[in-house]
Amino acid sequence: MTDTLTDMEILAPDTFRMVRVLDADPATVWRYLTQADLRRQWFSGGTDATGFGETVELVFNHDELSADHAPYPPEYAKWKGAVGREKVIEFDPPHVFAISWDEGKEGVARFELDDAGGGRTRLTLTHSGITGPAPMADFGGGWHSHLAVLVGLLGGDPVRDFWVQHADSEARVAAAIATAG
Repeated sequence: MTDTLTDMEILAPDTFRMVRVLDADPATVWRYLTQADLRRQWFSGGTDATGFGETVELVFNHDELSADHAPYPPEYAKWKGAVGREKVIEFDPPHVFAISWDEGKEGVARFELDDAGGGRTRLTLTHSGITGPAPMADFGGGWHSHLAVLVGLLGGDPVRDFWVQHADSEARVAAAIATAG
């Protein structure tokens, strides 16, 4: 799978944006964002997001994100099964979905879905309110990796090893942040 950072834009010291074109219509992509059974295939399980203002639970089990067996690296093993409880900030099916991040301490992750024609969707992820360069690299690398899994899942080209993808993404995002700074 080929995946680059050419579509990551650092908008401010606390904000980045990533864009992906996905091989599915906006209604399908919406379900992959909001329905836990589909979301867990590329990001996290938990509870379904069904409306504005509610709390959505995110349960992280990255064992399910790789096509091949890819155990958690030791530095991430403590996060296996971690549960986040996030507030739904925006809910406009199938166009905009936004949630708090780290209970609002690390800002907001906002997904915009636009019809790209031909049964495809342009997904724009903007994560704002990040507290510093280290969290920016962590979240940027994480989102880059998770979106690669989603692209592969919907396009029939699965990520073989999520953790290899994640390590590469995090290093590349950190370098992009350093260059932008």
